[in-house]
Amino acid sequence: MPWAKVRPVVDKNVRKLCFQEYPNHSKGCPNYGKKDGCPPQAPLIFQTLDLTAPIYAIWNAYPFGEHVEKMRKKHPDWTHRQLTCCLYWQGTARKQLKQVVKDFWANVQGETSCVVQCPEAQGVNLTATMKSIGIKLEWPPETTAYQIVLAGKPKG
Repeated sequence: MPWAKVRPVVDKNVRKLCFQEYPNHSKGCPNYGKKDGCPPQAPLIFQTLDLTAPIYAIWNAYPFGEHVEKMRKKHPDWTHRQLTCCLYWQGTARKQLKQVVKDFWANVQGETSCVVQCPEAQGVNLTATMKSIGIKLEWPPETTAYQIVLAGKPKG
């Protein structure tokens, strides 16, 4: 099952990842302050979910390394940056995650009714949270790229 009960590791400093420079974005993510689910308007996790009730991490483990090798065979002249570009794999991975969430709802009923699509935006350190259940996230991903959401009982 690609889900497990977790204790989210809350660290507001995780939201600073939004400011990390990456190619063509010297000031970090362009969604910061513009998209509803992004900081600073995104609420912190304890404002969204009841952290005293069960919280589940639900994930998709996308075979990123296999994808890169497939792209390398198909496009031998591409650079590493082109081979790993999220435009070529993230849509498929998100579709897979959506199916995992559907499977979760079909199997775990009554305990949860709210899904947080971007836990980092709400101050959850997913690297530490997933490590607590034995899953090591790679940064940057080399063999496996994870998409992770949290599910729980809504606050209030």
